[in-house]
Amino acid sequence: MARRGLHRLIRPRGPRRKGVVLGVLGTTVVLGLAATMVPLWAADDLSIPVVADTTATMVPQDGDNSVKSTLATCPARCDGNPRGAREAVLEFSVTSLPANAVDVRAVLRVHAWQAFDATVTAYASRLDARAARPLPAPVGTALDAVTGVGRGFNEWDVSGLVTGNGTWTVSLAQSGLATRVYWASAENRNPELRPRLLISYGGQARPTAASPTASSAPTVAPSRVPAPPSVSPSVSPTPASPSASPTPPTPPAAGASRCGTVSEKLVPSCGAWWGMYSPTNPATWDHGRAITDIEAQVGRTFDIVHRYHDFSNTGSNGAFPDAYQQQQMRDGRMMFFAWESRIFSSGAVLTWKDIYSGRYDATIDAVAGRIRATGVPVFMGFDHEPEDEPAKGSDADFVRAFRYVHDRFAAAGASNAVWVWTMMGWSGHHHRYAGLYPGDRYVDWVAWDPYNFHVCNGNPVWRSPSATIGSFYRWLDEQGIGAGKPRMLAEFGTNFDAGDPTAKQRWFEEFPAALKAHPQLKAAIYFNSPGMTRSTGTCNMTMNHDAAALTGFAAAGRDSYLRQPTGGGR
Repeated sequence: MARRGLHRLIRPRGPRRKGVVLGVLGTTVVLGLAATMVPLWAADDLSIPVVADTTATMVPQDGDNSVKSTLATCPARCDGNPRGAREAVLEFSVTSLPANAVDVRAVLRVHAWQAFDATVTAYASRLDARAARPLPAPVGTALDAVTGVGRGFNEWDVSGLVTGNGTWTVSLAQSGLATRVYWASAENRNPELRPRLLISYGGQARPTAASPTASSAPTVAPSRVPAPPSVSPSVSPTPASPSASPTPPTPPAAGASRCGTVSEKLVPSCGAWWGMYSPTNPATWDHGRAITDIEAQVGRTFDIVHRYHDFSNTGSNGAFPDAYQQQQMRDGRMMFFAWESRIFSSGAVLTWKDIYSGRYDATIDAVAGRIRATGVPVFMGFDHEPEDEPAKGSDADFVRAFRYVHDRFAAAGASNAVWVWTMMGWSGHHHRYAGLYPGDRYVDWVAWDPYNFHVCNGNPVWRSPSATIGSFYRWLDEQGIGAGKPRMLAEFGTNFDAGDPTAKQRWFEEFPAALKAHPQLKAAIYFNSPGMTRSTGTCNMTMNHDAAALTGFAAAGRDSYLRQPTGGGR
């Protein structure tokens, strides 16, 4: 769930972020899911690690500053020494910006361990970041300043320097506080604390294959600790009459007549599925109305309903499909069951070794039996966003557990399970994804969770739909992971812009064009949780938080690309 996001505040290692207070019971549920969400920076187009850094200083020092685990800044009179000036010098190599990238924005992020009442300015630098002890010389253009160093990551907008591919060097010079400030360097033993250059950009993506109804996305300007989705308590719900569904989708637009077939793996012959995760009201725990109430607002039925479940094998948390989901399937919707190896009610985290050791075979077999009994294809995910689950084991453990669950389903005859591999899609984890991929035999769809967090993650970048979804899409093309498989946005979302009341509406209205420009994306599921991030006067990720946003979302849902002739009923 896209949790992950606060995507990308640095947090202590351990189970995942978020917490949303929904009452005593709701709180325990939230804590159980908290370990499953995406760093707020998961949506960065490019995350460039520093390739060299050093501390420039007027003071004789022992050793080579370019290989130390800290960088330092200090004004000319530092700690009483009139010749004590220090500057941090950082070099980045940008090589993967597309030739057609526009509106390039570069943000330098450097970590400090303490807060200081100091001003630190980033300059375009001519210094050698690989030198042992160069002399301070902030002779380049001033790019941006931080007034008041914060504990954790500090950011400078260096877009005035980074205009494309190339080698770029920045110096950080300090004023306003005559004592040293220490920063994490490239040699810090924690890779997450090392300096990075975060680059976002717009531009027209290059589709990998032609789509029958695809048209190029317009060129538009373009960035977690989010809270987990609300889930039901571990009690069996009392079946309730489903709420009335809104008017069924209108007939497809002209030219869509050649569409209308769906593969056994739930891939539509053209266009894409439109889906929704919507949290359930804890006052009623009516999981049916959680969807139908939203459908009534947007004026259409969703193709896919997304729900999160645990390994308790009891109640709506674990004994799925529950009565609500069974009714939703009878009404023609497809289900996406995101199955998490934890117990929501207690917050217990299971390890992947627990799964593949056989300890939970009875639970796996019981769920497989219920899935088989539905008699229709359903999307199944196992531990979405595993790259953010260090307490569960290694990447190899995840792969082994994923394969184990898949094979037990196959042995139980649950061949109607369509397996979805869901990652955060954050560029900081690119190096891990090959090792987290279970293999083509075990994966039917490749999915990730992109968000336009805007100021929700402390960064003012507004990212267009194409910029939000395009980075990981292009990376998958380049790496060949899951080549040829359909792709899905298992979660996606956007904040609003407090300075532009219609920005969110336009974002939704532009979304279908972005999908058409990425034709392997065959499903998009909105994560409509107010607890995705901390909701504030400038941060709300729900699609219906105001009338303009709802208008835009409803307009997107009316686009013929997202109005499958088959609906959810195939």
